[in-house]
Amino acid sequence: MAKLYFYYASMNAGKSTTLLQADFNYRERGMETMLWTAALDDRYEVGAITSRIGLKAEAHKFTPETDIHAEVLEEHARRPLACVLVDEAQFLSRAQVLGLARLADEANIPVVTYGLRTDFAAELFPGSAALLGIADALVELKGVCECGRKATMNLRVDGSGKAVLAGAQTEVGGNDRYVALCRKHFMEARRAAG
Repeated sequence: MAKLYFYYASMNAGKSTTLLQADFNYRERGMETMLWTAALDDRYEVGAITSRIGLKAEAHKFTPETDIHAEVLEEHARRPLACVLVDEAQFLSRAQVLGLARLADEANIPVVTYGLRTDFAAELFPGSAALLGIADALVELKGVCECGRKATMNLRVDGSGKAVLAGAQTEVGGNDRYVALCRKHFMEARRAAG
């Protein structure tokens, strides 16, 4: 029986690298995969998942309107898929997460998702909330705070490195806009800015 997995972590914990390694492992054994990532994240090559250490692979892009379930079933009819891998899963809608669960439950295709658990204000993303609620397996990948403890939070910073306390839930950026921190240092930085 296939499962729906959610690998979650702070930024810079290696989520995309782990996804690309899993994809490589399937393909090395002659198995077919289908990769997805959010169209919202335009920092990297269009139509690709790119890791900070230089690995990359072509991927389909999803928007909130994309019917991933239907597109995967169409692809599965052309070439049997051994796995579906989704990066930036925090940007999935609840309906898309339910569709991914149906792929595992009804089409027997394992679905492995990777994403952030919370935003810069420590609020759950809609996709992450849905995955935390219904995924068969939850796996936390470990990031590292500047103090050496496990990083679990994503601090949004301005150009001078000061914590940003308000704004849209989603603002695309990398190390120039976000710092992965443990909860203690996240809270301290937000208090200092507020």
